[in-house]
Amino acid sequence: MAAELTVPQLSAKHRPTLDQALSAIHSRAYWSPHPEHPKAYGETAPADGLAAFEAVRGTRLDLGQPGTDGWAGGEVSPYGPELGVEYPHVDPDVLLPAMKAGMAAWRDAGPEARALVCIEILSRIGARTHEFAHAVMHTSGQAFMMAFQAGGPHAQDRGLEAVAYAYEEQTRVPGQADWSKPQGKRDPLDLGKTFTAVPRGISLMIGCNTFPTWNGYPGLFASLATGNAVLVKPHPRAVLPLALTVQVAREVLTETGFDPNLVALAVERPGEGIAKTLALRPEIKLIDYTGSTEFGDWLEANARQAQVYTEKAGVNTVVVDSTDDYKGMLANLAFSLSLYSGQMCTTPQNLLIPRDGIATDAGHKTYDEVVADLAASVGGLLGDDARANALLGALVNPDVKARLEAAAGLGEVALASREVVNPEFPDAVVRTPVMVKLDASKPDPEAAYLSECFGPVSFAVAVDSTADALELLRRTVREKGAMTVGAYTTSADTERAIEEVCLEESAQLSLNLTGGVYVNQTAAFSDFHGSGGNPAANAALCDGAFVSNRFRVVEVRRQA
Repeated sequence: MAAELTVPQLSAKHRPTLDQALSAIHSRAYWSPHPEHPKAYGETAPADGLAAFEAVRGTRLDLGQPGTDGWAGGEVSPYGPELGVEYPHVDPDVLLPAMKAGMAAWRDAGPEARALVCIEILSRIGARTHEFAHAVMHTSGQAFMMAFQAGGPHAQDRGLEAVAYAYEEQTRVPGQADWSKPQGKRDPLDLGKTFTAVPRGISLMIGCNTFPTWNGYPGLFASLATGNAVLVKPHPRAVLPLALTVQVAREVLTETGFDPNLVALAVERPGEGIAKTLALRPEIKLIDYTGSTEFGDWLEANARQAQVYTEKAGVNTVVVDSTDDYKGMLANLAFSLSLYSGQMCTTPQNLLIPRDGIATDAGHKTYDEVVADLAASVGGLLGDDARANALLGALVNPDVKARLEAAAGLGEVALASREVVNPEFPDAVVRTPVMVKLDASKPDPEAAYLSECFGPVSFAVAVDSTADALELLRRTVREKGAMTVGAYTTSADTERAIEEVCLEESAQLSLNLTGGVYVNQTAAFSDFHGSGGNPAANAALCDGAFVSNRFRVVEVRRQA
């Protein structure tokens, strides 16, 4: 098919961005080509983005995919309104062969062309960030500013980061080499060799409800940039952001002369559960999944024909030993516990505090004082309803609300949850966090703090000492996994001990955060999201291991 947009044109436009991304993953310094501030997109961008979002509501999003055998939808915003968008329901027996048909030309294009096409896709998504922000907001329940940043530029950063790693891993080996082995007095043995990065097959990306783009883009772009076709299977409550992504990808692939069926969408009808069916198809060679441990474990155990990358549940822990900025610590933790109603895989859950208290710059604080002061800090942060709505967003589904309500019965409530009214969206379910006091010394093999309680729930766990806190931390990470670990200490020896636990158990650690960086936030090109070394996830976003097994290098030797 004829290309409207050629590789040389893409190179002139995007090669500098690719080079900067490659530099950033080596330096680990701050860099982003995607502006975080809504005003950076132009004066009319906010109104245009909202209008574009409203225009797609109540419509049928026809992607022109082969094998469309009906339509499915039914998304309802956590803020109340029905989205009313219908998406193509597909017959995989028709769609999957069509997806495979375009892979040879995509493979032959080479790593650079694929990277540049991927960056063009991200660039076009970036130009529509305001529209995507509303789509993310009304499928995930994130407040608008968080949906704008996390669902927009931060997600785009993660996608670009995956493209950079994919390009680097594929180009470690030269495309061709001349090989000559001396044979003494005889003529040397001469061969010409070519090395081609070949894709594994069709990649299945299973999206999540809470961060459809942020968690979805790394796997999508890692697979696409390494030559694989990608079938996007969104969470049924969060289809729109990924459907729009697929729409953009198909447009760019068409314009650059590639088969648009290299990227396709698979939605499900209520109760259909197509993720399991698709995951076991022999054509599926790669799977990216973010969600529950139960289904992640099932994928790892049963999708044996595929390389499976999972991000599952973990129990994130903060060890509180001592601090030289008590007020800053409380403010930082309060924000971390409140952001997006704790509906982040990186939000702290367990706060391990010595029962004898901690040393601070404000004097010695008992366990009860630390808990009470933290509860007051959260209450103060969320005391104003407008600010509370802007930080909390809405509860993403009824399961989160049920866990929140049940948590109050697990122990003494240090901070009760309250209902917050959203005047713009009165049907939104908005709740402030609950904090429950628990005691690690009480024998309870099924202690609440040993399992993830996803949502705005935290446990202030009294421990006998910091040493006991570290043992509990080690046990929790080893048995349950953790996406994040936080710690506060003024002791160099304690800091080293905490770091050693995290190094041994492969957990990402943040120490003494008291300013505007929070344990539950990570920056693309610099921070690793997850480690792949504990039960919370078997991969890290993003490193070489996340992309290198999505392709193989095939060698052809020719007699010179």
